[in-house]
Amino acid sequence: MAVTDDVHAHHARCGPYLARLAVLAQHPADAPLPPGAAAEAAAAAGAVLAEAQAAGHAVVTGAAAGERPRVAEFLAARLARLSAVATAAVSAARGGDTAALRSELRRFEALTAALWTVHGAVTIPAPRPPAA
Repeated sequence: MAVTDDVHAHHARCGPYLARLAVLAQHPADAPLPPGAAAEAAAAAGAVLAEAQAAGHAVVTGAAAGERPRVAEFLAARLARLSAVATAAVSAARGGDTAALRSELRRFEALTAALWTVHGAVTIPAPRPPAA
C-alpha cells in the first residue's frame, strides 16, 4: 500500500472516534457530564492518537532516508502536543468540568485536523528538477 493510501486509511478509521468526541464537545457547558464521559473521551482520544501515530510512522518510513530524522522529529512534536490536549480533555471529564472538556475537545479537533494536513503534505513527493 502506498504511503498516501496508508495515511488515508488511518485517517478514515479516526472518523467514528472524532464523531464521539464531537458529541461530547456539544454537551451543554452548564450541565453535568453523563456517566462514563471520561472513559468515552479517553477511549476515543486514545484511538485517534494511535491512528495518528501509525500514520506518522508510515510517513516517516516513506520519507527519503535523509529526511526521516527531521520528519520524525517534526511529527513527534505534533503528536506530543495532541497527546497533551487529549490528557487535558480526559482530566477535565474526570473532574466533571464540562466547560473545560468542551474547550479541550475543540483544541483536540483543531490539532487533529492540522496533523492530518501535515501528514498529507509530507507524503506529497517533492517536484524533481528537470533533467539537464
